[in-house]
Amino acid sequence: MAEKTYQTEHGAAGETQQRGGEVLTTNHGIPVSDNQNSLRAGARGPTLLEDFLLREKIFHFDHERIPERIVHARGSVAHGVFECTDPIPDLSRAGLFAEKGKQTPVIVRFSTVAGGAGSVDTPRDVRGFAVKFYTEEGNWDLVGNNIPVFFIQDAIKFPDLIHSVKMEADKGYPQAASAHDTFWDFVSLMPESLHTVIWAMSDRAIPRSYRMMQGFGVHTFKLVNDAGQEIFVKFHWIPRLGMQSLVWDESAKLQGADNDYHRRDLHEAIAAGDYPEWDFAVQIFDQDLADSLPYDVLDATKIIPEEVVPLRVIGRMVLNRNPDNHFAENEQVAFLPSNVVPGIDFSDDPLLQGRLFSYLDTQKSRLGTTNFHQIPVNAPKCPYANMMRDGLMQTQVPKGRANYEPNSLDQAGEDPGPRASASGFATAKQPVAGEKLRIRSESFGDHYSQPRLFWRSQTGNEQAHIASAFVFELSKVGLDHVRTRVLSHLRNIDEDLAQRVADGLAIDLPEAAVPFRDPLDLDPSDALSIQKNWHETLAGRKIGILFAEGSDKAEIDALVKAVTDAGGTPFTVAPKVGGIKLNGGEMKADGQLAGSPSVIFDAVALVLTEEAAKKLAKDGAAVGFVLDAFGHLKAIGHTAGARPLLDRTGIQPDDGVTDLAHLPDAAMRRYWAREPSVRDLA
Repeated sequence: MAEKTYQTEHGAAGETQQRGGEVLTTNHGIPVSDNQNSLRAGARGPTLLEDFLLREKIFHFDHERIPERIVHARGSVAHGVFECTDPIPDLSRAGLFAEKGKQTPVIVRFSTVAGGAGSVDTPRDVRGFAVKFYTEEGNWDLVGNNIPVFFIQDAIKFPDLIHSVKMEADKGYPQAASAHDTFWDFVSLMPESLHTVIWAMSDRAIPRSYRMMQGFGVHTFKLVNDAGQEIFVKFHWIPRLGMQSLVWDESAKLQGADNDYHRRDLHEAIAAGDYPEWDFAVQIFDQDLADSLPYDVLDATKIIPEEVVPLRVIGRMVLNRNPDNHFAENEQVAFLPSNVVPGIDFSDDPLLQGRLFSYLDTQKSRLGTTNFHQIPVNAPKCPYANMMRDGLMQTQVPKGRANYEPNSLDQAGEDPGPRASASGFATAKQPVAGEKLRIRSESFGDHYSQPRLFWRSQTGNEQAHIASAFVFELSKVGLDHVRTRVLSHLRNIDEDLAQRVADGLAIDLPEAAVPFRDPLDLDPSDALSIQKNWHETLAGRKIGILFAEGSDKAEIDALVKAVTDAGGTPFTVAPKVGGIKLNGGEMKADGQLAGSPSVIFDAVALVLTEEAAKKLAKDGAAVGFVLDAFGHLKAIGHTAGARPLLDRTGIQPDDGVTDLAHLPDAAMRRYWAREPSVRDLA
């Protein structure tokens, strides 16, 4: 048998084209010439419906599993309301943006991407942030993520991306993790993915709570006004509690302590009346500004920094009601990027163009019927009517025989059915020119400048987290050549980053990869850093208060009141949950020590007598309670009597280890300067 030979080429934007070996074909045996690019009208034009290769690939991918979502399987939903705070009728004729104070019902689904429905809430992963607006003009689904960019530039690569990051095909593991060969092999051959990868290696991928997470529409969209004038837009959700993330060790331990940590946090906050809120902001820019940028606004692997196009807040969203039934409202809710209302339109982003086809198709597979829009959670709250009838699970009973148009049944006294309206959705006019071809615009070819921008925008501590995340992930990769190739790309992002990762892996730095386009030094953006934008507040935070027999009830009561008054949520913990005798009374704990580790709190307090502290110093759960809180950079408040337990842990006190009176203030922050003393970072 002749030895197979393989070659790697690069396309018009530097995308990887591999040749040689067995010929890639469609399911019907038709040879494929380009598996990297969809068919479009011109290099930057819209994707064409006739692209049977894209349709077959996405169609097969959408139907690979039933009934669980292939991606974003594990999610949580909540109901709420969107309120327009700054109307933009000059920019968009969308009714929900027409007047100040106008309210629109919404349902939001937060999710992880890689794991199945039974996986955990806190792995390192991109988080989905999908919002369904039940507007008076129909449903608008803004289907985004907590990271503003995506791994790929063209939808035809989505099945390959997800196949690579899912459980490896032969082993069936790892679940909900990207630290394995196939994902990093794909990434190392697709430098366009590096911008999202560096976000995913940052603290953005391990959020503290859905309530403390930004959301993005990812793509460039268009707004269209009554005059038919269009302008580009990017959509942003900004949490009013501020951004906050976990540290990696904390994230890993939460996967054992509480698989449902994020779901529980969201549900309990809403149930307690601490309604999560986000500001809704837009970045508005025209074609002239788009043309002036050194990157392409149709490229989903790129952002426009807020310093270049500032955010304009035009609304707010409040989530104020939990779902009544997990299956009916979480599993059956269906989001489609193709659901837009008049005044919002699509750009020619090739990733977005493919999503417009894919989501409708996959909902048919998951929900079993083209009538999935009749499921209550998906049904519009405005009147709707059309000529589409029958189908599996049809729940409506249309009357009359007008299931086609044009018709003249009204002339016979019959109901002729609905008709198109001149005020309905109309695609914004734009010239479409160019050859029909499979190609990617050269303007998509810079894969390193924006990852470099992200890296240089972080604090030193955040950079250490990113480098350490790369070390952890690549340490799980068994293919030496893949690790080496990733490092060759990191050199084009930042030499220090690449060297720190190489040192963490104890391997030599390879030659830098040859970039398709030389990277640029873009101005850093403070908006990209979590720590630079930290909100010092107790709102939305939970404080664990450890007490035991003999503790002073007055001290506990005073601390509970102080935490509550500051907007936080106190949660008492004791070795036993039943009534415990205290100095000044008796108290039941909210949680038992072994089942309420400090990893589930934002700060902790030790309200202990010296006798109780000495006893707890022999209890592994109590020692771990303190050590983890310190190691996860949290504030620790304590009584003088708690000193034996603190001494047992051997921690060195700092600004975050304080008395009870100062704990509510100390608990508003994490102590990043402590981190080098508790773990080695790259």
